[in-house]
Amino acid sequence: MNSSTTAFLFPGQGSQFAGMGRELAAEYPEARALFAQADDVLGFALSRLCFDGPEAELTDTINAQPAILTASLAVLRVIEAHTQVRPAFVAGHSLGEFSALVAAGSLTFEDALKLVRERGRLMKLAGEAQPGGMAAILNLSRDVLDEVCKEASVVTGKPVQVANDNSPGQIVISGDSAALDKALELAKARGAKRAIRLAVSIASHSQLMQSAARSFRTALDAVPFSTPCMPIVGNVYARPIDVADMRDELEAQLTSPVRWTESVQYLAQQGITTCVEVGPKDVLAGLVRRIDTSLNAMSVGDPKGVQLLLQA
Repeated sequence: MNSSTTAFLFPGQGSQFAGMGRELAAEYPEARALFAQADDVLGFALSRLCFDGPEAELTDTINAQPAILTASLAVLRVIEAHTQVRPAFVAGHSLGEFSALVAAGSLTFEDALKLVRERGRLMKLAGEAQPGGMAAILNLSRDVLDEVCKEASVVTGKPVQVANDNSPGQIVISGDSAALDKALELAKARGAKRAIRLAVSIASHSQLMQSAARSFRTALDAVPFSTPCMPIVGNVYARPIDVADMRDELEAQLTSPVRWTESVQYLAQQGITTCVEVGPKDVLAGLVRRIDTSLNAMSVGDPKGVQLLLQA
């Protein structure tokens, strides 16, 4: 595998599952050490929650965010210790951007862990203060969905917007429940193959997260950021982030769409031919294949994945 044409991608919320990291920590001391560090930093057994659940507690956004970050970076530590594979670029989907920042040396693991715990807490509070939801729409373009959301917002007087542009024909919208219902109705009328509410009560990447974004800025301002050792493709602009702009990016990310399709297209334009998803599940690898069939995509989240990477 050629490092100059390889990008590491880090998953976001929704990739968590009870049992993640367990086999990796059992086999590799680097993974065990990172989980132990997370337990120490947070003051509770995050490792036990990752390895054993319960699923409902793990899925709670305040726990899911530090859990996915830790599970992803445990995989990265193993890759760094046992393979020669080093990426030319990194990117992360939403929460995964924090894993990418650690991978590129812009944030320490400890600071990232504290930030995502606070991010999860603030998002949960914002969701309780202004409940909303998210919905997946299949088979409509980004332009059409932007129009649908705008129309639904005008009709209801409530916000709804594109939240995740995941791949061509797979887009998530987010916002107030009434506006979301109207947008679903309009999307179906425009020919959406599927338009379904997701099982979440938090309107991530929407204007309903403004209070969380403002409060999160205080936490971001208290943490040092370093110049990255490789380019980090950010969610907000789908371009590499300068160190001077990292706080602005992470604040804006809470209310802005995740431009994942464009991020992967940008990587391909830079000569990337292989995308390695580093962390639990294989969601991002699947999206990469939908975005650009010429890209190789693989997922590394357990000892079997590490062995496949060694062979590659």
